[in-house]
Amino acid sequence: MPSPGGISPDTTRGDEGGTGRRQRGAGGADQRLSRDRIIDEAIALVDSEGVNALTMRRLGTRLGVEAMALYRYVNGREDLLEGVVDRLVSSLEIDPGARMEPADGWQAFLQWMAHNVRQLALDHPLAFPLIATRHPAAPWLRPPLRSLAVVEEFLDGLLRRGFTEAQAVRAYRTFTSFLLGHLLLESASRGAQFSGPETPLDEGSAPVPNDDAALSLEGFPTLARLALQLEKDRVEIEFEEALESLLERMDLELSQ
Repeated sequence: MPSPGGISPDTTRGDEGGTGRRQRGAGGADQRLSRDRIIDEAIALVDSEGVNALTMRRLGTRLGVEAMALYRYVNGREDLLEGVVDRLVSSLEIDPGARMEPADGWQAFLQWMAHNVRQLALDHPLAFPLIATRHPAAPWLRPPLRSLAVVEEFLDGLLRRGFTEAQAVRAYRTFTSFLLGHLLLESASRGAQFSGPETPLDEGSAPVPNDDAALSLEGFPTLARLALQLEKDRVEIEFEEALESLLERMDLELSQ
């Protein structure tokens, strides 16, 4: 039967690597437990009750298994949260395709990107704080545009619309700051929570699949070329520039 998140359950035979093992679900129905199904159910739980409700025990209950059974597929709550974030971010439609050409201009491109990210926050308001606050795969990846594929499309889209490399990097920083501040406030107004109560169990030395130590930029030529510029720490300068810009806009409104 379909999984709660709409993804077909894993039909792989056997349990090598922890995949494809049958579990007895709620109501006595045989269902296959898999990492995908666990993450789907985790997203459904967060969407309905918030991040604080997501514990391994609660998730196991919803799936009809003991909490420890989940550890065959996820390396604890931290790995589970990373899986949730990866799944949500990967749902972003990052390629405007035939609907938009470079001739449409950078304003139209940024409008499209902003509304795309905002729709994700509106669809998952209680889960959005995870996207905004979880440690990204690299320090220079700024939430909510925290996916290599998304940032590659963003920077390449601006370069194809006349931005220099330095201008594209500054735009990325400014744009993400705007999105993060606005969408976190909007999510909070819809009941989002910003912390979790569960203390992770001792998981030994099990590796986490989303380890950021070996981040590869292969396949992302724009990111590889601009990585050094993206790594520069300009937080204080950006704060002052953003504040000055805000005050200038306020002064302009008052003078009209």
